Amino acid sequence: MAPGAPTLLLLWLLWFPGFPPRAAGCPAACRCYSATVECGALRLRVVPPGIPPGTQTLFLQDNSIARLEPGVLAPLAALRRLYLHNNSLRALEPGVFRAQSRLLELALTGNRLRGLRVGAFAGLAQLRALYLAGNQLVQLLDFTFLHLPRLQELHLQENSIELLEDQALAGLSSLALLDLSRNQLGTISREALQPLASLQVLRLTENPWRCDCALHWLGAWIKEGGQRLLSSRDKNIMCAEPPRLALQSLLDISGSSLICIPPSVHVEPLEVTANLGEDLRVACQASGYPQPLVTWRKVAQPREGQPRAQIQPEGGAPRPGGPGASDTGSGMLFLTNITLAHAGKYECEASNAGGAARVPFQLLVNLSQQQQLQLAPPPPPAAGPVSHEPLQEAGSMAFRALGLATQTAIAGAIALLTLTALLLATMICRRRRKRKKAPGLPGEGALFVNDYSDGPCTFAQLEELRDERGHEMFVIDRSKPLFAEGPTEAADGAATGPAQGLPLQPPAAYELHC
Repeated sequence: MAPGAPTLLLLWLLWFPGFPPRAAGCPAACRCYSATVECGALRLRVVPPGIPPGTQTLFLQDNSIARLEPGVLAPLAALRRLYLHNNSLRALEPGVFRAQSRLLELALTGNRLRGLRVGAFAGLAQLRALYLAGNQLVQLLDFTFLHLPRLQELHLQENSIELLEDQALAGLSSLALLDLSRNQLGTISREALQPLASLQVLRLTENPWRCDCALHWLGAWIKEGGQRLLSSRDKNIMCAEPPRLALQSLLDISGSSLICIPPSVHVEPLEVTANLGEDLRVACQASGYPQPLVTWRKVAQPREGQPRAQIQPEGGAPRPGGPGASDTGSGMLFLTNITLAHAGKYECEASNAGGAARVPFQLLVNLSQQQQLQLAPPPPPAAGPVSHEPLQEAGSMAFRALGLATQTAIAGAIALLTLTALLLATMICRRRRKRKKAPGLPGEGALFVNDYSDGPCTFAQLEELRDERGHEMFVIDRSKPLFAEGPTEAADGAATGPAQGLPLQPPAAYELHC
């Protein structure tokens, strides 16, 4: 070590506490002194490595940094001020500043930010001033600044903000200054400003304000007490539309002139039949003032995995978000590759500050004959009790696979059925021989007796007879009662007719039709 080096090192540490000498801990081309690092206007594309962990102020302005990589700022937990203005940042990843719990001032002016994700400022609980002017922001979504409870200044001027959602400024209870001038705001709701309990300065000038019923509250609020938040220049809130109020100050217009026209909706046709696999577009036209927002939705909530409709603005690409998306003026229901799940009722809704209107739409899905056959349920089983157990033959492999007890039971049942059939055949033969020997009934003019040809067929009514030519016939013999009667009743029945006591007529022969 050269003579006097320890003395120089001691002097450096005394002059710049918290920082080693430049040669030991300063990024190339940057200037480091005290707890400050200057890396501005160096054409950097990324945050340079080697920034000392004790840095409290970091200048990175006027470079070409397009992205803050996750974790790139994690070692810089001591940061108090970070200047990233005039770079090329297009987005902020959620949690990118999570390690900067001591940060007081963050400058992001003059970048290319088009949107801010919820959680982009998570971890900045001590932040006092946030500069977002001169970006390309189009809308501020609900809860964008929720993690900034101590923020006092929010600079959003010179963007293209058209929409400020009702909860976009939620959590900013300490905010004293809000600058929304030189944007594209046409309206702002009372709910959007309600979280700002500490507001002292509000700038709304140079926006294309639409002076209708939705802005009535702002004029009344300014006249009643909001003037204290506006400078003489800021009070000049000029109307851009409707044409009859253009270039007039909101404060000079009577409340009765701030009107809205409720929407009307038109869908043509109201019912469409589409084929499977087709694409479908249905336009929903809405009119009113201000121009209504148009939303398509399916009336019945789809089940898990069921296809959803998409909104497509007229003449544009499909909008993300499905049937809950909205479009100003005209909305297009866009369905691709139609299936049976798409069929049902839909609803087109148009809404503005004056109210809402809805029109139903019915989609039917047509099936070809072949598709109907493919989707038809199987035919019902035949009527009557049907056994679903397989029939087994005695010699089959399945029969042999049965247990010994089961085989014995089946064999016994078959033998019993065979014996019953033999006994029945024997009885029929004996009765046939007796019939041949028995004399004919007196007064019979025909061999077979039957006075009706329909009715229940029972074993007591059926007899098998053989005529002289050997033909077998099945007849109903009414001379033989259904149930056995006593001798007296049988004799009386042979002598007289039923109930009236008339003589029996010669019976006629009929073949039985069961």
